[in-house]
Amino acid sequence: MKKISLLVATSLLFAGCVTTPTHDKAMSSSLAATSQGRIEDAIADIDNQMLANKNKKANDFLLNLEKAELLRLSNRYQDSLAAFDIADAQVKAWEETTKSGAAKLGGQIGATLLGDSSRQYEGQDYEKVMLSTRMAMNRLSLGDLDNARVDIKRTHEREAIIADARAKTVSKAEAEAKAKGATTEAKELTGYPVETLNDPEVLKLKNGYQNALSHYLSGFVYEVLDEPSLAAPGYRKAIELRPGYPALEDGLAGLDKRTSFRRQKGVTDVLFIIEADNAPARVSKSLTIPVPTPKGLIMAPFSFPAISPDSNATTINSIQLGSQTVNTALITDFNVMARRALKDDLPGIQLRAVTRAVAKGAVQNELNKQSPLLGLIGNIASAATESPADDRIWRSLPSRVFVARTFIEPGEYDLQLPNMTLDSSKLSVDGRYMVVTIRSYAGKSYFGTPVKFGKVTVPPVLPAKPEAKPKTAKPAPAKVAAPAAGGTK
Repeated sequence: MKKISLLVATSLLFAGCVTTPTHDKAMSSSLAATSQGRIEDAIADIDNQMLANKNKKANDFLLNLEKAELLRLSNRYQDSLAAFDIADAQVKAWEETTKSGAAKLGGQIGATLLGDSSRQYEGQDYEKVMLSTRMAMNRLSLGDLDNARVDIKRTHEREAIIADARAKTVSKAEAEAKAKGATTEAKELTGYPVETLNDPEVLKLKNGYQNALSHYLSGFVYEVLDEPSLAAPGYRKAIELRPGYPALEDGLAGLDKRTSFRRQKGVTDVLFIIEADNAPARVSKSLTIPVPTPKGLIMAPFSFPAISPDSNATTINSIQLGSQTVNTALITDFNVMARRALKDDLPGIQLRAVTRAVAKGAVQNELNKQSPLLGLIGNIASAATESPADDRIWRSLPSRVFVARTFIEPGEYDLQLPNMTLDSSKLSVDGRYMVVTIRSYAGKSYFGTPVKFGKVTVPPVLPAKPEAKPKTAKPAPAKVAAPAAGGTK
């Protein structure tokens, strides 16, 4: 019986030898096509991946996120929402599982033997938040304020669920690590680029899931719906998450004036959302870490995900609208957010790696006892089954998002953005509020469908002053003749 169990264990080890293309490789052609302006080719590439394995890929969480984002770039907002809905249903299921406290064990067992890439991908925390935010942005582009409001509310609820789940996960990971005698400090991973996770920009973030874009957008939607009491917390939270940007601070400071009779008349309140590049890739970093075995510590190979800082990140300080220069704010940097999320996840990743090593070590020890040949086979299998680190991440999201906002009279204006070439530099401004989205994707820029809400408030027409009556000239007084010289005495 023991021999059979060992053979089963060895089979499990070898089961991990078959590797599939990483998500980064699967997305490479779509990202390249998008950067060249071939958006329909990019979408078709993802569709082909789904069709190639329809039973497995049609409802794939990550592929539907990627597809929805590309459909959004092509201004196919309803189709984009349909793909987002598929991914969102899976996040909702995760939320229900999290709230109920139920544990999913199957994926964890697979991760123990085969690595994290064998686990069901549930999305990074910030991806879950951006999913509902993207849905709200699609609704805005369709002029559907009421359903955008629903998505905004769901975003806030989702953040609360994530915060609770994150606290429980950290506590559980620490308890498991302590029980197994494993440490979870990333600094102990010799050779791992810890500096990418501990740079000031990463450490400044409050957490790895809340972003200022979602909250500023919340403030804007509530403001357009004339709900200033709900708009204020959104603007306030955006400032808290990204302090020091006047363009964000003005959103809160000017709220009362914009939603009262003191609002400037005859102008449109235009919000620009400017997105640049695409989110970073996760790469696999091979390391060796000490693993306890019955015969003492051994150095075992493992793969951990890493994310490099974007040294060529796009910076946009202002935009030009007609003769008006409008300052921008860097409201969200997903390269930094992705690294913060990885920093938060690394203790759990390390714990699973050590657990996997201990499990493999136990199998290896028993195989050695049974037969040197089995031991050799197990040794080879153990090394072969340490697959590359899990590189799944929402790649088609932008790397950076900027916002700009201004009041301007309705009309047609030239629009200029640094580092971006627009297919059309003309923008027709109209409405009480207006949203303009632009995405620069390497060599190509995509202009979203501008959308307006309400009508421009016309300045009151003051009654004309009555014309002044012309003054009638008074007749000059008659001159009295002077008495002649030497007159009568």
